[in-house]
Amino acid sequence: MNIKQNILEFMEERTYKPMTIKELINGMNFSSSDTQLLKEILKEMEKEGLVIVTRKKKYALPHRLNIILGVLQGNKKGFAFLIPDDKTMGDVYISPENCNGAMNDDRVMVKLLPKTERGNSLEGEVYRIIERANHEVVGTFEDSRNFGFVVPDNRKIFYDIFIPKGETEGAKTGAKVVAEITKWPEKRRNPEGKIVEVLGQKDDIGTDILSVIRQYNLSEHFPEEVKKQAESIPDHVLDQELKKREDLRQIEMVTIDGEDAKDLDDAVSVQMLENGNYLLGVHIADVSHYVRENSPLDQEAYNRGCSVYLVDRVIPMLPRELSNGICSLNAGEDRLALTVFMEIDKKGDVKNHRITESVINVNERMTYTDVTSILEDDDQELRQRYGYLYKQFKDMEDLCRILRRRRMERGSIDFDMEESKINLDFEGNPTSIYKYQREISNQIIEEFMLKCNETIAESMFWLDIPFIYRIHEEPDSDRLLEFNEFIHNFGYRLKGIGGDIHPKALQTLLEEIKGRKEESIISAIMLRSLKRARYNAENLGHFGLAAKFYTHFTSPIRRYPDLVIHRIIKQMNGNKLNERRINILKDKVQDIAYKSSQRERLAEEAERETEDLKKAEYMSSRIGQEYDGIISGVTSYGIFVELENTIEGLVRVTALEDDYYIYNDKHYCFIGERTKKVYRLGDSVRVKVLNVDIPSREIDFEFVE
Repeated sequence: MNIKQNILEFMEERTYKPMTIKELINGMNFSSSDTQLLKEILKEMEKEGLVIVTRKKKYALPHRLNIILGVLQGNKKGFAFLIPDDKTMGDVYISPENCNGAMNDDRVMVKLLPKTERGNSLEGEVYRIIERANHEVVGTFEDSRNFGFVVPDNRKIFYDIFIPKGETEGAKTGAKVVAEITKWPEKRRNPEGKIVEVLGQKDDIGTDILSVIRQYNLSEHFPEEVKKQAESIPDHVLDQELKKREDLRQIEMVTIDGEDAKDLDDAVSVQMLENGNYLLGVHIADVSHYVRENSPLDQEAYNRGCSVYLVDRVIPMLPRELSNGICSLNAGEDRLALTVFMEIDKKGDVKNHRITESVINVNERMTYTDVTSILEDDDQELRQRYGYLYKQFKDMEDLCRILRRRRMERGSIDFDMEESKINLDFEGNPTSIYKYQREISNQIIEEFMLKCNETIAESMFWLDIPFIYRIHEEPDSDRLLEFNEFIHNFGYRLKGIGGDIHPKALQTLLEEIKGRKEESIISAIMLRSLKRARYNAENLGHFGLAAKFYTHFTSPIRRYPDLVIHRIIKQMNGNKLNERRINILKDKVQDIAYKSSQRERLAEEAERETEDLKKAEYMSSRIGQEYDGIISGVTSYGIFVELENTIEGLVRVTALEDDYYIYNDKHYCFIGERTKKVYRLGDSVRVKVLNVDIPSREIDFEFVE
């Protein structure tokens, strides 16, 4: 056991009272010669927030003094919430005067305050800032006579940054800039900074997306040593590699992706066996052959964690020489792959499987649109063009339906969430926004990848070697009780609520609401009631999929955990997992899981930010136009309405002029005091676009009778 752990356990004892270093040495039976070492360890523990030092230079555990660790989440109105590390606790409200210079995403210690008029909710004051998150801030520059200031794009950063006259880099009012903070905020004093980059005027073409890229610290460029390594990799499969692998080039297989996709990391094949079973082949690009562990390419991929798919571009995890080149399963070209063959019976059970390092040659680069047209629309032109693959497509469709039915039977939750497709012109202006449809072709790839990921996860679990699982923990009972109360307004209820709920109950509800006007709202609120899926070194199961075992194996071009999993499997197949290697992996996999989960969340936020930006831009040229929509949210300050194209706007309470409306938080509705008119969740309404604020991504509607 290490010294840190010893100290923590000693301080956790009920009889422990805050001690000085000298008292700790005596109490823990250290020798006096260990004083300097203990000082250094305690200083490190204090920096990490594991211990705190009182005014009398005594050491204590934060929670024993009513102090909580966590991350601050700011609000544009100036207050904040602490998101505690201890997930059993609720969020802690921090008033503006109690933020004490802390900013959004800072890691902080918060001292709990006595219960106030806020009732049962926790309230606190920032006691100490452990780690600053915002060393650079992206925003809009405003100039004045004596100084300038930057208004952050991220509204959760509620401070403007003051810029001295000599530190503006020539920025003019209205410029999008990157400001480096030189003095952190204190109580009643804003932060100060200097401009380190001028991105362009806020209305210039491309400045909007570039601002988001800088805000999330994403890099479109790779370090020189990474580029050199990528350029040194041959753009074709070498002959000596063919001899080491199983040759699957004679098997007919296809990739099925969106029209715009260039990083093709999965191909599929289906063959019918003599016993009536299906032989499903999932062939995944062998990225690990080219991205060697601890190389510059590998370190960069680890730091990025995943590719980021913004509305107008992809910021790849790997250089394009790999992601769009030698690693991409381009049709008609030999490629190295890691292939999983699964024999699946008519019930959807995997009877046996094997994993092999292979060389493949994809027959056709298919799109979701074309495969759907062949299978559902019987498109004769496409049928003739891909006639030699037609039977395989039909077998894929049959197997897909078998796997999907089996998954639904066990209780897997199938969220048919509405995704939007945003088309842009050459200048980046949004020209159309519409709801993206999941067709049979999308479902084929989805089901095949799910089955492959489950099969890999289960086989690796029973081998008991270090691994990275994709987990989704069971939801908190309190959140589910709130959700059950919410759906009661629509006449629904969850079965089995109060005990350990099975995902089947949630899937049954989704089937009940299918096709109803309230479907998208209930689905969205249900999703918010569940925990977020993440990577973990321990297999805790996947609640949403009702799966005991799950991982991510199928996208190593764009997800780092998949790449690491490929390495582990190949080392296992090559009998290279000796005791030393297993111990190294034990130390690495949890770190990779944690870092990858963080990077995934950041990517999702950046992607959502660019979508919201383009939706606001799209509606800004449609002020005064009318649309049909559905009430998707009701809050004390207004009513959210979602349009058919997935764009959401707000009807503010102040825009309800025909009556005085009273907010009913129990039933999520507004009721007119005189007219008794009711606006409730799920109601169909007609709205007019009233105003659009592009910087804040806010769209205002008003109701049209």
